[in-house]
Amino acid sequence: MISVEFLLTSLVIVLIPGTGVLYTVATGLFISKRASVFAALGCTLGIVPSLLASTLGLAAIFHASALAFQIVKYLGAIYLLYLALVMWKSSSPLAIDKNSNKASAPSVIAKGFLINILNPKLSIFFLAFLPQFIAPSVQQPLTNMLVLGGVFMLMTFFVFVVYGILANSFSQFIIGSEKLSSAIQKFFAGSFAALGIKLALSEQTR
Repeated sequence: MISVEFLLTSLVIVLIPGTGVLYTVATGLFISKRASVFAALGCTLGIVPSLLASTLGLAAIFHASALAFQIVKYLGAIYLLYLALVMWKSSSPLAIDKNSNKASAPSVIAKGFLINILNPKLSIFFLAFLPQFIAPSVQQPLTNMLVLGGVFMLMTFFVFVVYGILANSFSQFIIGSEKLSSAIQKFFAGSFAALGIKLALSEQTR
């Protein structure tokens, strides 16, 4: 059931930088290694609703209903723009702070969770992606999709953790330079804004 093709394809998809990777890397850079693990956990947990929606067929609602898709899409875009704004102003938990190691774990996890749960394309992705690796003759396709989805989530978590830890290894060098740290914060802020705008302008997949 879990083929090499599925593992390789999933790994490539997980490795591609997106909002989750961006958030985890930023957390590793500007907060701590521990916080980046929580960020990875939050982003991974944010996959659960989309996975369940896909396996239960609820993703079809996003595919068929323009209103449902638009509502979730704009909520996600607004949230990404909000993250961009607070990072630009250096007033969010992602900002450099000597006491940042004490950042609230629930807060870090919640932000990562919201980033993924407010992306309607994620559930549509699972609906289109997972069935490709399930044979038509399988008697319990729902169970198979949940297992494959679980494996995808584990890969997501471990890859994001690696991203976060690697980012944290450069944090002291970056924090040591105010100009560099400020420039990188603005880069992340701009990236969140760009992804928010991209999501807002995205269309349903027909």
